[in-house]
Amino acid sequence: MAYFDKEAKEYDNWYNTIKGDFVDKVETKLALSMFNIKRGMKVLDIGCGTGNFSIKLAKMGCNVIGIDVSEDMLKEAEKKALDEGLNIEFKKMDVYNLDFDEKFDAVFSMAAFEFIKDTKKALDEMFRVVKNGGQILVGTINKDSKWGEFYLSDEIRKISVFKYADFKTLDNLINYKKESLISTGECLFIPPIAKEEDFNLKNEKKLSTKERGGFICALWEK
Repeated sequence: MAYFDKEAKEYDNWYNTIKGDFVDKVETKLALSMFNIKRGMKVLDIGCGTGNFSIKLAKMGCNVIGIDVSEDMLKEAEKKALDEGLNIEFKKMDVYNLDFDEKFDAVFSMAAFEFIKDTKKALDEMFRVVKNGGQILVGTINKDSKWGEFYLSDEIRKISVFKYADFKTLDNLINYKKESLISTGECLFIPPIAKEEDFNLKNEKKLSTKERGGFICALWEK
């Protein structure tokens, strides 16, 4: 996607902010709490971007392939993996046409489904390429949350890649293959307009009983 090519070199700046670092940590914690990572697992990372989650999985001992449609994002991912001394294979590939067959122990997609229009077609492909007994995890911004409202606002859409976003709700994810759904989860209860000093685990826990999570995860098993 051309609009992500333009963002590639600056994309990781978000993780270097207090807010971005906190968001990344709570999203990662939720995803990994739902899925039992084991060393040696073959994992496909859908919409890997600059390799943020691919690198985390590789550091945990997984054999990772990361795919994305943005060449420039993949170049940044390759640089980061090389700097970390990690052997991760990055490929330019569309989630709707995955060039694999029942190859993976797990398929992940973190913060990419916001830009995937056809949820069913994408998930069908993810199910196809995972082995029997393998698991599929999707994490995405929750449309039914203050984070969803924030990114959908005209002010933000005008100046960011979120003008191209198609946000999902937890119900959107749950309604896909209900018989294979194992669990769901939410995090990021602190609203996006909160002050930097308010982004801490104490507030996250406090607001978890009052707010909808800004980030949602769903886990299925084939």
